[in-house]
Amino acid sequence: MEMDKDFRGNAYIVKKEVLLNYSGGFADLANEIPNTIETRFASASMSKTFVAVGILQLIEAEKLEFEDTIGAILDFDLKHIDPYVTVRQLLNHTSGVPDYFDESVMDDYEALWTDYPNYRIRHNRDMLPLFIDKPMMYNRGERFQYNNSGYVLLAMIIEAITGMDFDVYLKQNVFDRCDMFSTGYFSFDKLPAKCANSYIYCPETEDYRTNIYSVGAKGTGDGGAFVTVGDIVKLWNGLIGYKLLSKDMVMQMFSKQSGDGKDPEEGYYGFGLWIIDNPKGQDYVYMQGCDEGVSAISEYNPNNGMITVILSNYGDNVWARMRKIREEMY
Repeated sequence: MEMDKDFRGNAYIVKKEVLLNYSGGFADLANEIPNTIETRFASASMSKTFVAVGILQLIEAEKLEFEDTIGAILDFDLKHIDPYVTVRQLLNHTSGVPDYFDESVMDDYEALWTDYPNYRIRHNRDMLPLFIDKPMMYNRGERFQYNNSGYVLLAMIIEAITGMDFDVYLKQNVFDRCDMFSTGYFSFDKLPAKCANSYIYCPETEDYRTNIYSVGAKGTGDGGAFVTVGDIVKLWNGLIGYKLLSKDMVMQMFSKQSGDGKDPEEGYYGFGLWIIDNPKGQDYVYMQGCDEGVSAISEYNPNNGMITVILSNYGDNVWARMRKIREEMY
């Protein structure tokens, strides 16, 4: 398998041995510092998977239950949000809580920061003003609709139960346990070494700008961790090797919990993972993320043990490339 040379980012495929190890484009465009296997990429909503793992760990530790309600756990005024929304409904995007970025009606993420500066987003509670005064989108449990606010609330549940910032909990209980030492939630004004800038193309000037004014200053429960391709492989191995969760819980995470299957790719959702129906064998499971200047996808094929990770810091089309990989290698 070869990667087309115009792809800017990293692509990595492993099945017992490494089948593809590709790096292209610049991590720092102005200084022409190239992306390498060690480059840390912003991962946008791919990070929802980490939060789901954290919640499922707390359920296995009997500190939380799927049917626990947000009204019983969270200690702030939920306003118009139904207090009987459950942890399960947040995990599988059937809660109906108001989404601060409803992807069915909005496409300009940058517009969020017109009235509320993005540099103020450094903790999950900083996200509340973006959605706490809005009405429910639909009655809890009524249907599947992808929801960013739901995962902000899940991260706040981790914080309420553990007394730790969610990213500290995830580092100790997910990342460190899998030797994912390059992964973390970092502030734009305190980025550690080897973090790539994420670039947005400016058609009017035919050049690029970074996305530092387009997303929150630090990742929250709905996304924003920095990752490497190698660390994402370690996460999959941690899941399928039952280092993070029991076999039963991993099977629940990897199985269809919501969605109607109308879209063959995004038709189903497990817990923190998307699921592609595979009538000829076990379903494919994947995580994905998209922000201004960021695109990310990683998929596990349980039928042949293949793990694919594709990360771009220019928002290149990782989905088309993943489809090609499925066609050629599955």
